[in-house]
Amino acid sequence: MAVNSPELKAFLVDTPFFGGLSDTSLDLLISMLVERHFEAGATIIVEGEPGHSMYIVHSGEIMVTKIGRSGCVVDICHLGPGDFFGEMTVIEIQNRSATLIAKQPVVAYELTARNLYNFYKKDIYAYAMVLQNINRELCRRLRQADTHIVGTVSATRGPIL
Repeated sequence: MAVNSPELKAFLVDTPFFGGLSDTSLDLLISMLVERHFEAGATIIVEGEPGHSMYIVHSGEIMVTKIGRSGCVVDICHLGPGDFFGEMTVIEIQNRSATLIAKQPVVAYELTARNLYNFYKKDIYAYAMVLQNINRELCRRLRQADTHIVGTVSATRGPIL
């Protein structure tokens, strides 16, 4: 079901994804969202499968996992209200990079790659802002991953002299 309400708009304005958009651009993008519900324990995305959409979490908690080299499942992070996921598939048109499981009931808003392309055709300036917002979040996540990797390597190797 497509969505549009003042409460949703107020929530979305405060998320990193929608920063800097004019009211008109925001309304257009919101009109393209579809509300999705996932029960606790539901698999939302499966690593390696094709994907054609991204999501913005409105409520609930999601666990992100990846399969390690040895075949074990590694917990990557938790996502909650205001976070978004699936953007890598939409941007690079590659299969899903991780598995996402609802840890509790989740309400998320789906934006398909086709709708994002239509947004580009209707409002290229706002589209550029959305991509910049996605890039900022990806950079933030990369910095966190770098810090985690360095901490893990340092703990196992000790100081490098």
